Amino acid sequence: MQLPPRFWFQLQRLKKAFQSAWGEKGQAYDTAHRMCPHCRALVERGASTCPFCGGSLRSARARGSTSTPGRILGVIPIPSTASSVIVGANVALYGIAWYLTQSAAGSDLGAASSMGGVSGEVLYRLGAKFGPAIGAGQWWRLVTACFLHAGLLHIGMNLWCIVDLGPEVESLFSTTKFVVLYLVTGVCGFIASSWWSAGLSVGASGAIMGLIGILIGASYHLGRLGKDYRGMLWRWVLYMLIFGLMPFFAVDNAAHVGGLLSGMVLGYFVPHGEPETRASENFWNALAILSVLIIAGSFALMALQLNQRLPW
Repeated sequence: MQLPPRFWFQLQRLKKAFQSAWGEKGQAYDTAHRMCPHCRALVERGASTCPFCGGSLRSARARGSTSTPGRILGVIPIPSTASSVIVGANVALYGIAWYLTQSAAGSDLGAASSMGGVSGEVLYRLGAKFGPAIGAGQWWRLVTACFLHAGLLHIGMNLWCIVDLGPEVESLFSTTKFVVLYLVTGVCGFIASSWWSAGLSVGASGAIMGLIGILIGASYHLGRLGKDYRGMLWRWVLYMLIFGLMPFFAVDNAAHVGGLLSGMVLGYFVPHGEPETRASENFWNALAILSVLIIAGSFALMALQLNQRLPW
């Protein structure tokens, strides 16, 4: 039985996401076509008008001209629009945090942190999650902590996951929905972290687990094939949680679980694809703008207390 174009398209995107996450080689979905946001039919990627319903099509994002679509040298995945901004924000903040750490070490005539490490005091000043501070009203730390990292290995692993998973979720749900989903799952991760422990914590891994949870939630709408892919993702989740239990890694498993669970709920209930009506499009555009304002406002509040020292 032939699947409806909408579900076939979603299935191929989800399949590619799982293959990318697991590093499996296989035939990706046909990148020469995309889905019409009006009638859900597959049309040529460069078309400006849908030949089936006559609807106007937005220009597709450029994905590069490498040998493998969407990947540099066939290996490094190219992030899409919102994912690129998130990657850039994480890199910029890590650069600031590292510079402040080096400056503090130099002024104290002490040894600078090795392997690109960032000091706990600098992370606190830049908005790390810290239970007592959040309890005192600094709610914005639940947002800023999603963009901070404690070292080169930390940010390197997280950025790889964002670059690999971000474009898949973004293309499956749309850019506006992705912005909202990323922020909500990241904040939910640090809410769970704050409930579990009052200690200092940073990183994008809560939001990354949220992306995995979103794909798991979406897979429930894809029948038996979705069940098979869901099993693959659950194995990946298990490996990450086991990795987080290793004593020589300071991993915030509570943030992982919070991001994962919130992502599963959102992935199941939020409709796939571009908004289907004008009202829905306006709704998600408004939520995306609100999300950006919340992120910008959180960092503005962080800047107002940048010189604040650790309370101990």
